[in-house]
Amino acid sequence: MANMLLRMICNEANRAASLAFSRLPRRSLSVSSKTLIDAAAKEGELRVFLVAGEVSGDCIGSRLMSSLKKLSPFPIRFAGVGGSMMSGQGLKSLFPMEEIAVMGIWELLPHLNTIRVKLKETVEAVGLFQPHVVVTVDSKGFSFRLLRQLRAKYGQQGLASPVHVHYVAPSFWAWKGGETRLKGLTEFVDHVLCILPFEEEVCRSNGLDATFVGHPVLEDILEFNMGKDGSPNECKVQGNCEDFRRKYGIPSGATVITLLPGSRLQEVTRMLSIFSNTVELLKDSFSELTIIIHVAPNKLVENYINGAVNKWPVSVKLIPGGSHLKYNAFCASRVALCTSGTVAVELQLARLPCVVAYRAHFLTEMFVRFKAKIPFISLPNILLNSAIIPEALFEACTPARLSSLLRELIQNEDLRAEQIIAAEKVLELLHPPPTIYSGQQDLKLKFLDNTPSMVAASTILYSGKS
Repeated sequence: MANMLLRMICNEANRAASLAFSRLPRRSLSVSSKTLIDAAAKEGELRVFLVAGEVSGDCIGSRLMSSLKKLSPFPIRFAGVGGSMMSGQGLKSLFPMEEIAVMGIWELLPHLNTIRVKLKETVEAVGLFQPHVVVTVDSKGFSFRLLRQLRAKYGQQGLASPVHVHYVAPSFWAWKGGETRLKGLTEFVDHVLCILPFEEEVCRSNGLDATFVGHPVLEDILEFNMGKDGSPNECKVQGNCEDFRRKYGIPSGATVITLLPGSRLQEVTRMLSIFSNTVELLKDSFSELTIIIHVAPNKLVENYINGAVNKWPVSVKLIPGGSHLKYNAFCASRVALCTSGTVAVELQLARLPCVVAYRAHFLTEMFVRFKAKIPFISLPNILLNSAIIPEALFEACTPARLSSLLRELIQNEDLRAEQIIAAEKVLELLHPPPTIYSGQQDLKLKFLDNTPSMVAASTILYSGKS
């Protein structure tokens, strides 16, 4: 039902964007036979249109923008949709990123009109900007509909299409029939930048050009924990525990629990009440229990959390998500409770044992049970094919269950050690290849620059559209 409605939205956006595309000049250059650098050389600049629809995508997009600026021999102009981090790299977003940050199936329905309007705006903006490449970051529901619309529109107008790159492969491996659906992406996606090691081969076997670039979270090692010799100390981010406790007035004997309720308003409103009731069950088990809540850089989320925590029965410290305080907070904590997502890998970088929780609309949960073909939801468990990290999902995600799992993880040193040891294996799997991809033979980069975003930027700049 949701897919049918979205197809109707796409058809309307298709008609609405016709005028913008009909005014575009016919290019003599066919991007399909050239690299982006070749295309940019003809015009003296490189135009990149990016779309990110959530906080993690905003982070990925901002790092990609930074790496593109470092590698490109030509000036770059950016346009598109993003958040505060991409804005810091020079992007003026068409509209607030939060307006398309919708997840789930049935959760989508109330937002259909907003998505229709934003899809129309984005398609028209691409036509006016005339990019050499369109890069969509995750958020596959919006991203794939945008790319499909653009490819159809350029084809109808007889124009040379920009290269279409999608960063973060869809989780085809998680769903029944997922690999079959990959074949359809070849119609409107030219290259996929994969963040998991097994995705590149599967994409290629289904006709999609793909490159494994490494997991974006690994760049936190460079950003937060650089060694004095200019290279990463190890695959770990070490925060400053004492500085954090002192700054936030946390007693040395306090038991600290980090809570990460998510980055989208939908999930935060659902999960925060569950987390609050979990804390209520734990408050008498530990002396001076202190809660740290990481608040995503999303105004709607910030306002909601600020209003909700006033009634909590324990000391609560709020810190901005995505800030340099993040790993200091992890270091000061005994355990974390997180909504499933990228943060599970961040906690592995910090070696902080955690419990993963997740709830959705009950119809979405029914769909997931029917279609999912893997037993886990957190990436570390998926990569190791083992329940190293405790997961409480759907109807099992209750305050009683979560408080029991957290209490055991706080007190059981063997369970804690198991997660810490497993983190080494997980992070090793997520590293990018030892040498970055480049179509330019003399491009030599130091190990320090062999980050996921640099691998991604090099792939975008020096690979053509097949």
